[in-house]
Amino acid sequence: MTHLNPQTTPRHQLRAEKVARNKEAALNAFMGKKAEIDEMLARLASLSDEHFNAHPDEINWGHVGTLEHYASLLKRITDSAFSEGEHTE
Repeated sequence: MTHLNPQTTPRHQLRAEKVARNKEAALNAFMGKKAEIDEMLARLASLSDEHFNAHPDEINWGHVGTLEHYASLLKRITDSAFSEGEHTE
């Protein structure tokens, strides 16, 4: 994108260019955060597929508590994302 000379370019054109740059920056930031979330979800899915690295013969209430904690954190996220629970509109 070319930069306009602020002394020879009308204000509305300068504002339009600034808006376009800002929109592009927001889109890039959004896609970066989305990729970050996708990576975390993939890692969690893989860990879940491996039963959170717990062997069935070794499961105890500590494992249950850990999964309960993970589930409560994920519930906060899903409630927010889907406007459920305390985030109901």
